[in-house]
Amino acid sequence: MESIVLLLAQTLVTFFNIYFALLIIRILLTWFPNVDWSMPPLAILSQLTDPYLNIFRNIIPPIGGIDFSAILAILLLQVVQSIVPSLLVSLV
Repeated sequence: MESIVLLLAQTLVTFFNIYFALLIIRILLTWFPNVDWSMPPLAILSQLTDPYLNIFRNIIPPIGGIDFSAILAILLLQVVQSIVPSLLVSLV
């Protein structure tokens, strides 16, 4: 049982790290206005990250053309990334 929980915690940490990297890439690409989001790799990136980012875009709309919601999205992801594995390990 303990090894299953540890494996689950490690898998979640890996997932959060990969998703964090995808979010950073998505946010950095928004700085380039000529990016064609219909290209397959970018369309997949957008489909993976936009639902999560849209939650925060509804809370904090862009101010002066700058999207501050991404900061809140990353901050919450980092908090969840640090709390969830710890909770799983503490259950053992």
